[in-house]
Amino acid sequence: MRLSAFRTLLLLCLTIFTFPAQAHRDQLPHAARLAALRSSAVMIVDLKSQAVLHEKNAHAVMPIASLTKLMTALVVLEAKQDMKQKLTITRADIDRLKHSSSRLQVGTTLTRRDMLHLALMSSENRAASALGRAYPGGTRRFVKAMNARARALGMKDTRYVEPTGLSSANVSTPSDLAKLVVAAEKNPTIRRYSTDRRFSIRQGKATTVYSNTNRLTANANWGIRLQKTGYISEAGRCMVLYAVVRKRPTVMVFLDAQGKFSHAADANRVRAWLARLGASALKQLAGR
Repeated sequence: MRLSAFRTLLLLCLTIFTFPAQAHRDQLPHAARLAALRSSAVMIVDLKSQAVLHEKNAHAVMPIASLTKLMTALVVLEAKQDMKQKLTITRADIDRLKHSSSRLQVGTTLTRRDMLHLALMSSENRAASALGRAYPGGTRRFVKAMNARARALGMKDTRYVEPTGLSSANVSTPSDLAKLVVAAEKNPTIRRYSTDRRFSIRQGKATTVYSNTNRLTANANWGIRLQKTGYISEAGRCMVLYAVVRKRPTVMVFLDAQGKFSHAADANRVRAWLARLGASALKQLAGR
């Protein structure tokens, strides 16, 4: 009889002290909304408070694919090169690593500005290659400048070997990439070109129309100020965003998402979570 009473008392204590706490954790939007993210590495930063709202494998060194092109753009623009100078696509710009296709034909001549536009908006690899090749000292000096700029930004775990992102040896972390996004967003040209939805060029007598690789730029509900996507098989689907959610600037980094649209789905999940957070909940997360 005493044993039965003891068991009843023990069960009552467990109910009082364990289940409410568990229920509280389960009800937290942070736990419920972000558990479904499919990216292997994630970082969400509220820039107003400089607080990391969510992170997963934030310091894991991983291939970054065409997210590389943000640094490519930063180096080109900070070098103060003539943006009206004509650059020509050559056989040196053909992808020998992944053998990917390109609509930018060998022999096509565009301004440096237009090459940058295509590299940022449509992730055009030949355009990025031409930008690096046309740097003083060529591609090798350009890559050195990319790595030097990364060190200057405090990107300690980042390394570049070429300007397109086709090489899996271009690596970084969500934490480092958040720093790059903040720096790149300060440049109005990067903001404009990365979020532009369409751009046309002339190749011979034909017009080639390019679209943004990121479908989220077409969504009026997103306040995207900067974006870049990337994909190679070693990196999975990658995306970085600088967006304004509930009037708060936010950086989002997603690496190695599996599934063609999974990185965009993750971004939508994070935005929905942030949009539903009350001011007190956001302050609690920022201060934790």
